[in-house]
Amino acid sequence: MRIAVMQPYLFPYIGYFQMIKAVDKFVFYDDVNFIKQGWVNRNKILINSKEHLFTVPLQKATSFSLIKDTLINHNLYGVWKKKLLRSIDQNYNKAPYFIEVNELLYHVLDSKCTTISQLAIESVKSVSNYLELDTNFLISSECFDNKDLERQERLIDICRRENASQYINAIGGQELYTKEDFKENRVELNFIKSKPINYKQFNNEFVPWLSIIDVLMFNSTEEVSEMLDYYDLL
Repeated sequence: MRIAVMQPYLFPYIGYFQMIKAVDKFVFYDDVNFIKQGWVNRNKILINSKEHLFTVPLQKATSFSLIKDTLINHNLYGVWKKKLLRSIDQNYNKAPYFIEVNELLYHVLDSKCTTISQLAIESVKSVSNYLELDTNFLISSECFDNKDLERQERLIDICRRENASQYINAIGGQELYTKEDFKENRVELNFIKSKPINYKQFNNEFVPWLSIIDVLMFNSTEEVSEMLDYYDLL
């Protein structure tokens, strides 16, 4: 059984969904510290043919708070949401899958979430459902309660408790975790590395690694499903 553990990101890039498709169970790692300037509450879309960063307004977000405890600033959220949706309408309304994806965006952004963790998880689950992925989702704070362990030991503990024989980590984890340590606990550790992905964005010069929003706007679910297999396991 394959498992992956990752912080919840808002409409993350396609590599995040490659990891989801590659495993049987995916754990949202919401009881770790929030990282400012990270990807929990922001991502990039195409505005005027260039990448544009959008960021959900938060309430006193600090790196001393857990992701699950980081609140959305609802005094600013309504205005922010309208501005983002208007920008998406202006820049993507002629994309081939605009209607379907815009409906998905409204569903997520209109959800009654109070924390950024809830909103990010809703975005990932909604996209996964749209793509008909059958991965099972778990939330670390609800299932494991192992914050007292060190970083690598937490992941090994999750693998052991879920009877996982293989743990798949993002490529950046090569600097943090060793295959030998996982092997000692009867778990195979692999790192997922996305291959270059290219598709037509109107007639513009291609801008890679934007939010999954951009990918979905220009590609059918069948095409995206194929892209989700464009990776190497190291």
